[in-house]
Amino acid sequence: MTAHKRKVALLFGGRSAEHEVSLLSAASIYDNLDSKKFEVISIYINKKGAWKVVESPLLPPKALNAGSFSSFLPWDKSASSLTIEADIYFPVLHGPYGEDGTLQGLLEMADVPFAGASVLDSAMGMDKAITKIILEAKKLPVVKYIVVLEKEWRDNKESILSEIQEKLLLPHFVKPACLGSSVGISKTKESSEIPSAMDEAFKYDQKIIVEEGIQGRELECSVLGNEEPEASLPGEVIPFREFYDYKDKYIEGKTRFGIPAKLTPAQTEETQHLAVETFKAIGCSGMARVDFLMEEKTEKIYVSEINTIPGFTEISMYPKLWEVSGLAFPLLLEKLIDLGFERHKRKKRRRENYSP
Repeated sequence: MTAHKRKVALLFGGRSAEHEVSLLSAASIYDNLDSKKFEVISIYINKKGAWKVVESPLLPPKALNAGSFSSFLPWDKSASSLTIEADIYFPVLHGPYGEDGTLQGLLEMADVPFAGASVLDSAMGMDKAITKIILEAKKLPVVKYIVVLEKEWRDNKESILSEIQEKLLLPHFVKPACLGSSVGISKTKESSEIPSAMDEAFKYDQKIIVEEGIQGRELECSVLGNEEPEASLPGEVIPFREFYDYKDKYIEGKTRFGIPAKLTPAQTEETQHLAVETFKAIGCSGMARVDFLMEEKTEKIYVSEINTIPGFTEISMYPKLWEVSGLAFPLLLEKLIDLGFERHKRKKRRRENYSP
């Protein structure tokens, strides 16, 4: 540990439908970073994608959006004078334009260290359809699903509805492929509900997934590391409604949690094993939260999805699961920053080895 404070550029906000969630996560990280070790530079990205250095993510939205913004795009007239001097960047943008590899690509081009997943693993983890294809190739358990493109839906609604009814048992979960925080997700109990659920999901993405519903328990497990990732104790989400939707996650807060989940030692070990294997399959680094479904009758555990920038709010499972596993929030953030430096140094050494 160096004597001087390390400068951490906290990136939050962004253009996705999860903008408000990012503000909550950033505020929580800001409050929990050790002020004796780190100096935080708060960088707010508005819904148009423009950037501004602000006092902190604790400011109300009106204050965050006041004043002038800058763009990094050279053809944009507002591209200008925004200068950031940081030792490492900490993206906490959920969804497209932040969690999907686009921001990570900008940071890679700038050749700066950053916390969390890199470009390819971010992009793959963001796309639920690609994730499932990779997990299947790695022989990891996933529920039955169908991927539907918007054009296919417009042109062949009847055949797609027939395929869904033929291949998947009710109920179904209909999801945008590249979005998180339960935005745009519907649960359909009757075949007549499928068309409106599809239309709702297509509001957010041109590719959606229809999954066969699993009656059982929702489990989550936090993963931390680079080349040797470790899994936390699993937790359980006990939804207040049909499933853990956006309204309950961030507004009502009526869902209950089992932290840690009440599982047998064998079930805990299996969940942790699948979490680490999913992390490795995507080629992740830094952090991820892996979500699971445990079927009620068989107790078989299925991988649902991976989140490469999980929620960091005060009620989010990612930090809470590490806390119950023995790693407090401030130390977790410090570890994530160390992992970001470690990956950057390793990549730089490889580049030097192959330099002409």
